[in-house]
Amino acid sequence: MKLLVDTQCWLWLSAAPERFSEERRRQFARSDTDLVLSAASAWEIAIKFALGTLHLPEPPSEYVPSRLRLTRTSTLPVSDRHALRVADLPHHHRDPFDRLLIAQAQLEKLPILTADPQFAAYDVDVLEP
Repeated sequence: MKLLVDTQCWLWLSAAPERFSEERRRQFARSDTDLVLSAASAWEIAIKFALGTLHLPEPPSEYVPSRLRLTRTSTLPVSDRHALRVADLPHHHRDPFDRLLIAQAQLEKLPILTADPQFAAYDVDVLEP
């Protein structure tokens, strides 16, 4: 199973794995589970770090690549198709990063792992932590 992980949940993977249910942690450990992080999430991490609203033990340029390896997470580039799909989404959610993740999940037909209840208002498969 390929699974798009939202920014907050991906940060929890290495910093606070206890936030996930036992079932979800077992799923992460299975060899047939592929975790995917959007480039939009890397961008969000970089912006929030630069603004001082996200504290990391090292700069994002080091943190993100090292945690991608540690969590065996691949990346999903943002394409023009993904960006343009955002205009077609209903306005249930105002966060531009989350709206882009929703567009990517829809277009790539990926379930998305998120703790944000607003994602459920969209036509996307949502998995809770």
